[in-house]
Amino acid sequence: MTSSLVRTLLVIDDDRILGAALKDGLSGPAQEVLLAPTAAEGLFICRRQKVDVVLLDQNLPDGLGIDLCPQILEANERCKIIFITAYPDFSYAVRAIKGGAYDYLTKPFELEELLLVVDRAFKTRALERVEDVENYRAMQESADAVIIGAQSGLAEVERLVDLAASEVSPVLITGETGTGKNVIAKAIHYRSALARAPFVSINCASLPENLMEAELFGYEKGAFTGAGSPKRGLLEVAEGGSLFLDEIGELQPHLQAKLLGALEDRVIRRLGGTASRPVAVRILAATNLDLERAMEEKRFRKDLYFRLNVLHIALPPLRDRLEDLPLLCHAFLEKVQRGRTLRLPGEELTLLRRYSWPGNVRELKNIIERAAILQQEGCIYPSRLIAEDHTSVSPQPTAGAVLRPLEAVEKEHILFALEACEGNLARTARELGIGLSTLKRKVKSYGGTI
Repeated sequence: MTSSLVRTLLVIDDDRILGAALKDGLSGPAQEVLLAPTAAEGLFICRRQKVDVVLLDQNLPDGLGIDLCPQILEANERCKIIFITAYPDFSYAVRAIKGGAYDYLTKPFELEELLLVVDRAFKTRALERVEDVENYRAMQESADAVIIGAQSGLAEVERLVDLAASEVSPVLITGETGTGKNVIAKAIHYRSALARAPFVSINCASLPENLMEAELFGYEKGAFTGAGSPKRGLLEVAEGGSLFLDEIGELQPHLQAKLLGALEDRVIRRLGGTASRPVAVRILAATNLDLERAMEEKRFRKDLYFRLNVLHIALPPLRDRLEDLPLLCHAFLEKVQRGRTLRLPGEELTLLRRYSWPGNVRELKNIIERAAILQQEGCIYPSRLIAEDHTSVSPQPTAGAVLRPLEAVEKEHILFALEACEGNLARTARELGIGLSTLKRKVKSYGGTI
């Protein structure tokens, strides 16, 4: 049996000269040609392995191709059948098309004509595979875009998400790192009329300015060294759908101005290009920065802020909605079960409620997953994975107790994590469940060097 990565052409025809010519001319490392001189042999092959394209003759020694069509499609429902008929009135060809055949040829035909139809059938099958993958990805993302706590801590957020889904205006989503801003963006997209259109996302802090510009706006051939062919930017890729700009506050001023122009004029110009290209895309933006302060410090454009802030959704930190903790734990535990029986004891929830959760929902998810990996069956104890220092799980404060500022607690916890990770920033960010750029910014604010 051939690899699923090799595309397959099955020729069901008793014309051995034609079969030999196709096998010699089309076989290669990425394409296999199989021959079947009878209907029975052809159906046997279809039932045993994946077949992409079938070249099916009408007159076979043991039956008619028109009767074989539905049986082939039952065994290989996505394969493309090219029906061959010698009847000048096309009656069999019409019946074959109605029965699910992809195309037909009439004898006699030129070899070039046959190769053209076969190539078109292969390309159609390849496009269907891409569509299948995209549909599966969209289905998975849609399933993940569930707002946990919509009936309690996030009731107002749920209302605003539904409101945003009914419109196509830009949405600005704010909140601390790890609060689930990407989940909210996906929920807006998949509840909207754009749900079947692309959802494309990019982290604005992930690339340097020149690469970010090329990624967003695309480029023409020769625009810079290495630009060997034109490339569409994400604003074009997301055409008709939603573009999620995460960490929009990290976008450099030059790109802020260019993005504003694209939003206002609904056209873009690729790097190295002169032509204006229309774009129709909905912008969803998110940040954990205080954009009003950033505007005062001239780090973020006021006009872009007002263009994005048509509808504002502010996500509360996990410490302000601890009533959702049991629901979140249950949801994360369900995802990591994988046939196992894992439980979270009631006393664990009590301990987890006493933690400040600087990394918010992302940190909780990370800790649940790690606890599930370490404990393959039975009860899991995520509280034991929280750093054992005074910022960790502690007794409930009593009346009159002196409470330390959250900022100070967060600073000590981050510095403790850095020391535990031997100064490795990437590992520290991963363990805390926060973005690397966020960690770098916080360390700099503490007077440290990167």
